[in-house]
Amino acid sequence: MVPSFDVLDRLSRALGLDDSSAREVRDLLVAVEAAADAGLPPDEDGIAGAVLNDAVRSARLVRSFQCVVLPAMLQSAEYARHVFQSVPNATPEAVGRAVAARVERQSVLYEPGRESVFVLTEAVLRTWPGSPALMLAQLDRLLAVESLGSVRLGLIPWRRAVPVLPRHGFTVCDQQSVVVEGFAGEQLVADPAEVAAYEGAFDRFERAAVFGDEVRELLLRVMTEFRDLGDTATL
Repeated sequence: MVPSFDVLDRLSRALGLDDSSAREVRDLLVAVEAAADAGLPPDEDGIAGAVLNDAVRSARLVRSFQCVVLPAMLQSAEYARHVFQSVPNATPEAVGRAVAARVERQSVLYEPGRESVFVLTEAVLRTWPGSPALMLAQLDRLLAVESLGSVRLGLIPWRRAVPVLPRHGFTVCDQQSVVVEGFAGEQLVADPAEVAAYEGAFDRFERAAVFGDEVRELLLRVMTEFRDLGDTATL
């Protein structure tokens, strides 16, 4: 059994490992998981999103940039259900477990000593699954989370040019790892040079974003547009 990153970090602290040694241990875990993934078929009983869940659980600072899909930590249960239903060969049981795990992990937003920074393009608010009612509930959640003292929520309005064209969303956990979610699964990046590159990209997106009152005004405006859509059905 391979330990989670949370367990690994606790062991490192208990053993008094310095940052360099702890990073080496993390890199070994990444290598073990990669080898297992390469040599064995996917675990049908595994939970989608588990890599991100573990990385977030062990981090004190989480920074997430997203350009299409809402960050995992901000998704409502119904929104997350649509996310996991898009995973190849997803079963209702697996989707249910993944949604439950994702919602449970969001409790870290309220834990003392943690900081979360989210930067989204306006396109994220307008790329919607399900129904307008689902998105109204989701946007209302964003308004609530934005008011938390441990959370910074930034938006890059469509009228503002992005500093660099985003290829995909990503989540930086402390300065140790980056998680990228895709249709086929999650990719964990732990190479220090690659992590630093993602940090640099995040900083540029963060500087382009608006925060505070401007975010709330934009969220309320988009909510009004979804109300105007009524009960429009989607494919």
